[in-house]
Amino acid sequence: MVATRSGRFEIDRRTLLRTGGLGAVSLAGVGLLAACSGGTAGGGSGGGGGSLTFGSNASDAVPKKAYAAFVSAFEKKSKDTVSTNVSDHNSFQDKITNYLQGSPDDAFTWFAGYRMQYIAKKGLVGDVSDVWSKIGSNYSDALKKASTGEDGKQYFVPNYNYPWGFFYRKSFWQSNGWEVPGTFDELVALCKKMKAKGIIPIEFTDKDLWPACGTFDYLNMRINGYQFHVDLCAHKESWNSSQVKEVFDTWKELLPYYDPSAAGLTWQEGAQKLGNKQAGMMLLGSFITQQFTDASVLNDIDFFPFPEVKVEGTDAVEAPIDGLMLSKKGAQNQAAKDMLQFMGTGAGQEAYYSVDKSNIMTAKDADTSGYSAFTKKLSGVIADAKSISQFFDRDALPAMASNVLEPAMLNFLKSGTVNLANIESQAKTLYSQQ
Repeated sequence: MVATRSGRFEIDRRTLLRTGGLGAVSLAGVGLLAACSGGTAGGGSGGGGGSLTFGSNASDAVPKKAYAAFVSAFEKKSKDTVSTNVSDHNSFQDKITNYLQGSPDDAFTWFAGYRMQYIAKKGLVGDVSDVWSKIGSNYSDALKKASTGEDGKQYFVPNYNYPWGFFYRKSFWQSNGWEVPGTFDELVALCKKMKAKGIIPIEFTDKDLWPACGTFDYLNMRINGYQFHVDLCAHKESWNSSQVKEVFDTWKELLPYYDPSAAGLTWQEGAQKLGNKQAGMMLLGSFITQQFTDASVLNDIDFFPFPEVKVEGTDAVEAPIDGLMLSKKGAQNQAAKDMLQFMGTGAGQEAYYSVDKSNIMTAKDADTSGYSAFTKKLSGVIADAKSISQFFDRDALPAMASNVLEPAMLNFLKSGTVNLANIESQAKTLYSQQ
């Protein structure tokens, strides 16, 4: 968790981030690769010797290697053969519908929650309820719910999740006498101190559009509560309301403390500024740590939840869930089902985590004895949360996220203004079409 987003569902976007396997290939060619690489329906029997194709959006270096490690562990255990097709993260999300309606791979990386439910409702993916009958006891009820479609069937197997919050360098803060803010007012006061020293207080990047959703979600949940967030995403609440106006009015107080180049920067570029002490902090998912390849920098990174603002303190946390799904074709391939079943085990998730330690394993039997104090802290934030959101462009109608809110937020970042009446008008149109 990124990077990219969304939607335009053709949609989609998000984030973040990962990719698993062997070289990158344009999404336009994924269907052809899948058709030619040997993953045929019914290609496995559960006893090994089967084959499947795996479409991965994990194009960044760390998650790409991590999924390669997972695939390797599965092949060793099952004796099946996996052909991995890696696509650019953003392109994969943006063209997911075309991909699934063409010649998709048997298994592919995706997200839990609404994003999963959307393509499941369209009949574009395979039911994996039979896989869940074998791995269900290894997951919490909340994770099963996040993997379940509107029809009550399961379509997704979680790999990991990751919290969003503010990341910073401990030594940099200690040398300047900066303390972790517990409230929004304290956050603004800290930003003023950083800016006075010529430091970018909050590294903010929005070239990919989706990063701004994290700030919006947190302010919305902190000001209006988690349930309002859920209802707004479902358009049960109006965008042209005093509650949403208060979110943007509060957000406006942070704009003077953002990186002036935010609109043209990727999250990876922003992470480098944080690592180089050009910025004081950055709001992002824990996948940000993938960018810190220097151990001295990585060991210097710390984290704090989005501060308290108004109603629910820090009870809600953004912690998106990433994992695997099957295409309609893949649902007929036993080898593909076996790979998803392997993802639902501690051994499968440990293979991934052995390379990418920026996320939190979700299987109950995963060995967490090797978690660092930092990872335990991240895990604790999720465990202690009363409510967990999936991130706006995963909780809401995809077209609403990518075609309406993300462009509106980018304009807000540039101008400090937002047309809520126009957003509400577009929301009415989009949701009425569902």
